[in-house]
Amino acid sequence: MKVLVVCEYSGRTRDAFIRAGFDAMSCDLLATEVPGPHYQGDCRDILDAEEWDLLIAHPDCTYLTCSAEWAYGDGPYHQKVKPGTLVGPARREARQQALDFVRLILNSRAKRKCLENPAVGAINKAIRRPDQIIQPNQFGHDASKATGLWLEKLPRLVPTKYIEPRWVCCGQKLSDGVWGYGCPNCKGVKVALPRWGNQTDGGQNKLTPGPDRWKERARTYEGWSNAMADQWGRFLRQSR
Repeated sequence: MKVLVVCEYSGRTRDAFIRAGFDAMSCDLLATEVPGPHYQGDCRDILDAEEWDLLIAHPDCTYLTCSAEWAYGDGPYHQKVKPGTLVGPARREARQQALDFVRLILNSRAKRKCLENPAVGAINKAIRRPDQIIQPNQFGHDASKATGLWLEKLPRLVPTKYIEPRWVCCGQKLSDGVWGYGCPNCKGVKVALPRWGNQTDGGQNKLTPGPDRWKERARTYEGWSNAMADQWGRFLRQSR
């Protein structure tokens, strides 16, 4: 059975399905990070060229997230615009192209599909809401990243291993077992907040700005890839 993973250069999901016994290929404009079946180029070249039993897509979320919404307006802007940042009509056009690409994926000929993107973003308003929202901390990773799955003819993923957060209150890291969630001031009543390893106490992502930040954030969590290959792999075989 044939699996195509679109917009993946890491090879994680592809290799998880190969280990599960599937004929899997990844596709991205970038070269694959690890050796394996990979088409470097535009996925439109191969998207409908074969009968894919399963298509998993991770389209670039730059213009699909709800971040930097201010930049879609015509200005004046309340903050300094970084060089290379699209604003105004150019950014609105980039979002439209991103949404058109999502529609292309969802309307492709693949028998079953999963499109992954931030749980809150432009897809929700322009197309439809996700069928499932998952977190890496539900699949063995000490991290928080609410991610939507738009599914077609696939069951929802079942969490495999929950990672407990640390609790913070008033910006302080707290010990366990003291008062409610460890806060001597409010005793944990409706104030303590969960934080995972990729977050600061304020909730921001710990990854520092840099040219490769987007690549680090784009890599699929291995817990997700393994769950997809295991659970959807069994579903595909049972559905033959």
